[in-house]
This record gives sequence, structure tokens and C-alpha cells, in this order.
Amino acid sequence: MPTSPLAWVRRRDPTLTSVRRAARVTLVACAGFYPCRYLLDNPTMATYALFGAVAMGVLAQVPGTPGERGRAVLAVLPVGYALVTAGTLLSVSNLSAAAGMFVFGFLISFAGVAGPRLVGLANGVQLLYILPSFPPYDPGSLGYRLAGLTIAVLLLAVAERVLWPDPAPRAYPALLADALTPLAGCLAALADAYDGDAGGRDRAAALMSRATGAAEAIRPTRLAPGQRPASPGRRDRALSHAGGLVRLVLGRAADLCREADRRALDAGAVAALLRQLAAGTRAAAGGLRGEAGPPDGTGVAHALEDFRRGRLRTAPDGIDPDRLRAGSLALGVGEWTEATVTAVRVAGGVAVGPEHAARTDLTGRFWYAGQPAARLWARRLREHLTARSVYFQGALRLAAALTAARLLAGVLDLSHGFWVLLATLTVLRTSAMDTRAALRPALAGTVVGSVVAGALILAGVDPRVYELGLPVVMLAGLTAGPLLGLGWGQALFTLVIALVFAQLSPVNWQLAETRLLDVALGAVVGVLIGLVAWPRGGAGELHRAASRFLAAGAEAVRASAASDPAAALRPELSWARRQGQLADASYTLYRGEGHRDRTVDWEAVLDAGADAAGGADAVLRASPAGRLPPATGPLAAYAGAVADGYGSLATALWDREPAPPDLGPADPGGWPTRGGPDLYHLADLRVWLGGLSAALDRAGRHLTRPE
Repeated sequence: MPTSPLAWVRRRDPTLTSVRRAARVTLVACAGFYPCRYLLDNPTMATYALFGAVAMGVLAQVPGTPGERGRAVLAVLPVGYALVTAGTLLSVSNLSAAAGMFVFGFLISFAGVAGPRLVGLANGVQLLYILPSFPPYDPGSLGYRLAGLTIAVLLLAVAERVLWPDPAPRAYPALLADALTPLAGCLAALADAYDGDAGGRDRAAALMSRATGAAEAIRPTRLAPGQRPASPGRRDRALSHAGGLVRLVLGRAADLCREADRRALDAGAVAALLRQLAAGTRAAAGGLRGEAGPPDGTGVAHALEDFRRGRLRTAPDGIDPDRLRAGSLALGVGEWTEATVTAVRVAGGVAVGPEHAARTDLTGRFWYAGQPAARLWARRLREHLTARSVYFQGALRLAAALTAARLLAGVLDLSHGFWVLLATLTVLRTSAMDTRAALRPALAGTVVGSVVAGALILAGVDPRVYELGLPVVMLAGLTAGPLLGLGWGQALFTLVIALVFAQLSPVNWQLAETRLLDVALGAVVGVLIGLVAWPRGGAGELHRAASRFLAAGAEAVRASAASDPAAALRPELSWARRQGQLADASYTLYRGEGHRDRTVDWEAVLDAGADAAGGADAVLRASPAGRLPPATGPLAAYAGAVADGYGSLATALWDREPAPPDLGPADPGGWPTRGGPDLYHLADLRVWLGGLSAALDRAGRHLTRPE
């Protein structure tokens, strides 16, 4: 039985997102173009009304709800005014236009470091400078250009809200709540297990499996761009922080679950703490869903403090060190849970209380909570203003490509030079391999579209064919690109351009020839720049970035066993946090390029780095009187071996070689049984180092052969 066209489309686009977008943009573009061209008889205004709609509706892919997309488009209007004005004025000469292309091209692309919404806007905003930066140099037409852009943006902002709006993606807070809910149940079941309930451990294990799946589902690389809390603002930082903390809580809870069948020294106190942690986690999930206000973290904080004071009432001297493990694991679960609840509170707009005052400096866990928004944005930009940032590399690559294309178009005096830059913008990808892959369909599609357009012009068809055919061909072209591929999109868009210019001024068959030559030139520029500037994209930087992150983690582990951790850890933690940002950005780009590397478990690698940095911060805050217990042989040996394991994994990633065997060192044993209350802190360190050892094993498990 033949498949209906609608069924065929739905298989490729179940929510008809591409069709909806194509219909909105076509309607907006035509609603701006036809009145300006035929009622006002103003070709300049008509051109900017149409291409403004194409820029912000097609090239710009703004994630989020319909309302968020509409607001984002409106927010671009002042920026668009500045870019159109700059492009108009700088088009006075080829060199000034090219210089502006480099500056604005870099700044617009680099702004994507502030989150997926700006990444999505970047290509569309680039076109707002490209379009006016070519001759004729006509500052007198600036008002008409801005008027056309205004019409396009206002119509598109309204259309995003009211014309076949796309279904809104599920918000990150709701997804985070979905991970916290089974986690709360898991903690409650573990409390039952430590209270003597024989079935508590099995219930906890079942809920842990569900919670782990939900926690893995909220990794940024597994979410649509509009769902990621990736902006530098306080709320997004807190939500992202909470998502990472949930995975750390689950890791410690899994260890605690395995200890539930052993004889713990303080099982009753562990159960009481876990019940309070479950309640706090449940409240955090409710706050994220909007069922209540932000969670009150005082219950969790008081429970932790009661647990710390309570275990000090029992002298640990002479007790088997293994019996202290459950209490240390419970304390770790509590620390991470308290941090999760606090992050949810910060995301809800609650100021960090006095109990966290010592943690709000730039190396503390919640350093961002008390920072002004402008400082957070500036810090994000500074963190990535380095040649080791994939955002910086991508911005420089695109700016160089667009500048080269603009210089060539000016030197060759091409009549429609902006097509060269549009082709470069369309073809250039984050890696040379992807750029080369886009070249063939782009050129093939342009050839087909140019032949059809040339045939129409040579046939001397009635001008009304151009007028009536434009919306039909535009709708087909904007739909075909996402559904059928770049070649089909280029073919139909070439035809769209021919239909537009045939209505703006007299044309001949050479228009199609010009379009073909310009696209070919722009594509070649894109390929050449892609081959020269960081050709491997995210894959080229990820090994280096992850290696640096792990090396920073190794130094943090070594510093945590120093006699004065306060002095040794603070600079190491700041460095580790910055390397973690760069590694996360590299991995996000790497996954966005479609890579699926079976030789490295990148998520396990990054988790190992995060566990080292986050745990070292906890060590710093929990060190009694700002010091560690006297350096015992087992502690020094274990910390040194774990740090060496991190260093070995970092070296293997840097050199792209197989991981050495047994990265995670075994517990050396021989822990002291005399030392008073310091033995509890020693047990906490032992548990943390044991978790890092297990994380190293997971991270190195798949690193068995070169990439």
C-alpha cells in the first residue's frame, strides 16, 4: 500500500516542526516583501523585509518555547539595527567592509559561549551584517533598510507565538525533578534498610536504577538545545550544578546500598540522616515542579550537623575501621544532597544563607550565588577567551572564512557578492570532515537550481509567474532542506532567489550563472578555512581538554592530603573548575558533531574529573580546624596512588594511547585504630579516595586502543 505524503513527512518529522517553521517564515517573508515591493514600490525595504525573515526564521534556530523564541527575536532587533548600520557605513570600501566582517563575525559567533539560544541566533545575526556590507554604498537608504528589518522581526515575533507554534520542549526543572523523585524514594528505602527492614536494600536498588536513568537523561549532551540550562546566569548555573550533583549523590548512595548488609557502627544515626535527606530531596523536586516554593534547606543542614556531632559521642579508638565506612558514606550522601538542595534554592531565587557564606568565594561550591549577573557573564567570556576553547576556535574559524570570502568578492567585483558569504555560512561546519561532506550537496543543489532558474528566465515567462510562484517555491524549499537534505534545500533556495530578484529588477540568464559561481567560490573558501583552522573540530580538542581536567584533578587530590589543605587546595580547585568548563564545552561540541567514540567513555572521564574537583572542595570545607589528621602511611599512599592514576589517565588521553591497566588503586589497608575523633575524618577521606578509584576504573575501562 503506498505511503501518503503526510505519513512520509511524519516519519521524518513527527511533530512537523520543519513544516511549521517553513510555513511561518514563508508567510512572514511574503507578508513583508509584497506590500513593500508593490504597494510602497520600495525594492530596498522589500529586500530587507524578506531576507530579515530568512535570517531570523531560517538561519537562526532559536530553541525554547514559542514565547521564548518570540522574545529572543525581538531582543535581536537593536543588535540588527547596529549591524545593518555598520554594514551600510563600512561598505564604503572593500577593506573596511572586510575588517568589519572579521570583527563582527568573531563577536557574534563567540557570543554563543553564553548558551544555546545565542548559538542558535548567530548565523541569522551574521546575515544582518553581510547583507548591507556590499555595494552600492548608499547610506541614504539606511532608513529603508532598517524599516524592512523591523517589519520582518515584528512579524516573525508575532508569528512564533500565534502561527502553528511548535510544541514546547519539557523544561529542565521538570526533568531534574523527575530525577530527584526516585532518588528521594531510594534514600528513604536505604533508611529502612539501616533500620533493619530486610526488604529496604532491594527497594533502594530498584529505585536507584530508575533514578540513575533519569539522572543520565539530564546530561546536557542528551538534551535538546532549548532544554539545557547553559547560560552564565545564576539560575542556569544552579540548575546545571544541581543536575551534576544528583549523579554524585547516586554514586555515594550506591556505595551505601552495598554497605547495608554489613554491621555499621552508627546504623541508627545513618537511618535518621537518610530520612531527613529523603524529605529534603522530595521538597526540592516539589519546588522544581512549582508545587511549592523553593525547598527549605535547614532540615538537611541540621540533620547533617546532628549526625556529625552524634558520631563524635562514640570514641572510634579500637574499632575496626571498616565499621566506620557506612557513616562516612552517609555523610558523603548528606553533603552532596545538601548541596543539591542548596542549588535548587539558588535556582529558585533564594539568597545563599550565612551557613554558606564561606562557600561563595570564587573557588567555593556556590561561588556564583552572590555574584551580579554582569560579572557572571563576563567571567564566562573570560574563561573561554583562550585558544583552547572550542567556542574561541569556532568563532575565529568562521570570522576568518567570512573575511576571506568578503575580500574575494570585493576584489573580483562580484555583482551579488553576498551570495559568496551566504554559501560560506551555509557550508562551513565545526570540522573539516563535515565541511567537505556539505560541499557536494550544496554545489549539486545550486547547479540544479541555477539550471531551472536560467530556463525560466530564458523562456521569458509572464512576470506574474514569479509573483505567484515565490511563496510556493519558498515553502517547498524551506521544508525540503530539513527533510531531504542540504542539496534539495540549496536547489530550491537558488530558485527562490531567482524569483525574488526577478521582481526587484530586470534579470537575464546570467543571474543563474552568477549564483552558481558565487556559491562555488563561497563553498571553496569554507572548505579551505575548515582544513586550515582546527580541522578536527570538537574531536581535536576533547582529548587535550579532558587530559588537562584530569591532570588538574590529580593535583587537587594530592593537595587534599597536604598538611595545610586550605593553602594547597584553593588555587588547584580554581584551575580544575576552569579546565572542567573547557572540557564540558569540548564534549558538548563533540557530541553535537555526531561522534560516538567507542574507545573512550567520555562521560565517565568527565565524571571522574568532576568527582575529584567537587570532593576536594568538600575536603577543604570539612577539614577539622583547617587541617588534616596527621599524615598516616595509608592516607599518603592512597592519595598518591589515586593522583597517579588520574595522571596516568590524563597522559593516555593526551597521547591517544590505551589506558594502563588497573588505573584505580586498591585500598592499601592498615588504617590506624588510634587517633581519637580524627579517625572519623580519616574514614571520610578513605571513602572519598575509594570513590575516585572506582571512577578511574570506569573511565579507563574502554580506553583500550587508540582512537
